This record gives sequence, structure tokens and C-alpha cells, in this order.
Amino acid sequence: MKCLLPILIFFASYSNAQVPLKDLPGVVNGSPWMNTHIPTKQVIPYPYIAERDVLWSKRIWRAIDMREKINQPIYYPLDEVTSLEWITNASRWSLWTIIRKHVMEGDLRVFSPYNPVSYGLGAWDGDQLKYPVDPEPGENYYTDANFRSDLLYYLGRLGPQSDIQLVGDDGQPLVEIDENGMESFVYESPDTFWYESKDIVEYRLKEDWFFDKQRGELDVRIIAIAPVVYDKTYDSQGNEEIVGKKELFWLYFPHCRFIFNNYFTYNEKNDAQWMSFDDLFWKRKFSSYIYKESNVADRSINSYAHGVDALYESEQITQEIRNFEHDIWSY
Repeated sequence: MKCLLPILIFFASYSNAQVPLKDLPGVVNGSPWMNTHIPTKQVIPYPYIAERDVLWSKRIWRAIDMREKINQPIYYPLDEVTSLEWITNASRWSLWTIIRKHVMEGDLRVFSPYNPVSYGLGAWDGDQLKYPVDPEPGENYYTDANFRSDLLYYLGRLGPQSDIQLVGDDGQPLVEIDENGMESFVYESPDTFWYESKDIVEYRLKEDWFFDKQRGELDVRIIAIAPVVYDKTYDSQGNEEIVGKKELFWLYFPHCRFIFNNYFTYNEKNDAQWMSFDDLFWKRKFSSYIYKESNVADRSINSYAHGVDALYESEQITQEIRNFEHDIWSY
């Protein structure tokens, strides 16, 4: 009897310690603390710049290569778009995942890299932010069919044309007649391949470097940003072939700041000190190279230099900008 008494006391206390499932808190937090410092923080405004205080300025276009290790917080984690769902990481997103989500929801305005009327056959001058692609007022990708159709050319690509003919109820191949009276068979629509984080090979920035005499310092402002993918075509056998790189679209960066400010980037040295994507760009926590500067002929570096020579030219432009700040002072 004496041995049974401690056992009965243990089971009685254990049963009293159980909390009914309906009384458990409804919120599941994956951390010992509530992460509120970044999702609720406000965008830090840039210092005011008066035109009369700008002694010197230079417009620069640079590329952020996703293959460089320092740029991995921008590239990872990868997402996956299937025919049924969009699979993303639960705690943090890549820059492409953030951009794609808010473009589809209508929070970010897309600017086409080319005149949409030309279907990319004309000049690719989208960095001038001349060709906005907008939904109807108050609509977005999910509610505006025309906008959804337009975004296909910027968020994805069509696969090779199918060789499977469609047939009617009578078993005969379907035939369509164009406006010129020409008949042609009807084939299945090509598959749509949506761009994922792994498809983004670089981001391009358009920015202005300037010297502010009021504050006495050299400063920079990012004007626009564009995701870049490999430009692929299909041969007669339906095999993919890379023919270069292409910009998907341009975004006005000051508008992006309000979105980027509330998403984390990974800090491999300290999980408690993750910065926002806005902080990453402001603090220049990325590696890049210049592929164009403002010039009289409006040409890029790769039009007159290639390979290592292009990198040397990029570094020379960077050094000239640094030297200007040092040379402006008299010691």
C-alpha cells in the first residue's frame, strides 16, 4: 500500500497538469520572442537634396550577379511554382519572391523593358520607366484578366508550340480561318513556365551618384531595379538554347522601399540581427559591377570592351567616382 501511494499521487498531479486542447493559445510562434522590430518599422527617409547643392553627379547602371556568395541573401531561399501552388519558405523570402508577390497583388508598378507595342523588337529602353503595365483601378493579377494576360510576358514565358492537333466531337481536326481567309489546324496551347528564384541570374540597378555641398559628402540614390534571366529560345527539335540575358521588367526603387523594408535578409553570423532588404541596399551589402555610365553616345561598356577588359573599365569608373570625393577637398 505504501508503494502505491506515490504512484497514485504522481498520476493525479499529471492529470491535473494537462491543458485541454481548446484552451491552448491559437497563435503558434516559431521563436521564443515576438519579432516585431522589422515588420512594423517605418522607412527611413533620405536626406533632402536641393538641386542647387549638387556640385557633381554621374548616372550609373550596375549588375548584381547572383552567383557571387555575398549576394546569396538576395538569391535564396528558392521558391517553386507548380500548376497547383506556389511553394515558398515559411520564415523568409528571396528578393524575387517578394517582387513577384507584390507585383501580382498590385502593390508594385511594373515598367516594361521595351515598348509593348513592338513586342521586344524595338529598343530596350525600359530603364527610363516609360512603359507602365497597369491593371484597372483597384484591380490586380487575380481580378483583372487583361492584366493577368499581360503579366505572363514579364513573370513567365511560353514553352515550344505543341504538335498535338485538337479534334472536334466528330473526330476531325479543328481548323481556324484567319482574317485573310487562310485555313490552319488548331494545336494545343504551349505550356507556361513561370520564373522562379533559381531563374534570376542578376539584378540591374540604375542609380545616381552625386556630391552634396550642403552635407559635404558623396552620396548615391538607387532609381530603378530590374530582375534579369537568361534569354532562351527553342530549336526545331524543341530543345532550349540560351542566346543571352534579358530584363524582365523595371521597378521604381523609391516605391520598392516600402515593400522591401518589411522583409528579412539572412545574416549568417547572427540570427538575431537580420536586416531588411531596404537596409541591404542602403548599406550596399552586395557585390556588383558597372556595365554602363552616362556618356555622349549612350553606349554600354560591353559595346567596346569584353571579358576582363570590361571589368577593368568598370573598376576604372568606380575609382573615378571615389577620387572625385577626395579631390574636392584641399588639404
